[in-house]
Amino acid sequence: MRAAGRSTLTGEKEVRRLDRVIIRFAGDSGDGMQLTGDRFTSETASFGNDLSTLPNFPAEIRAPAGTLPGVSSFQLHFADHDILTPGDAPNVLVAMNP
Repeated sequence: MRAAGRSTLTGEKEVRRLDRVIIRFAGDSGDGMQLTGDRFTSETASFGNDLSTLPNFPAEIRAPAGTLPGVSSFQLHFADHDILTPGDAPNVLVAMNP
């Protein structure tokens, strides 16, 4: 796996090889975080990676009017070798916020 790094003076990007990646998608409930995570998981699996997921969502689909909305998240841990857990701390956080 490769990860983009800092740009050099010549405009080329430094590339780091990672042995595993943990991505967390997070946003308001009902904004499609579970769907986004599911689609990203399907694409990751199609490349032959091993993966583990951790969906996290509140009981309500949408928060009642006049209240603060709940946060929904989907964490994906993938690697080109066997992994056993959904991971601890994400390498990448994709936060959706209007």
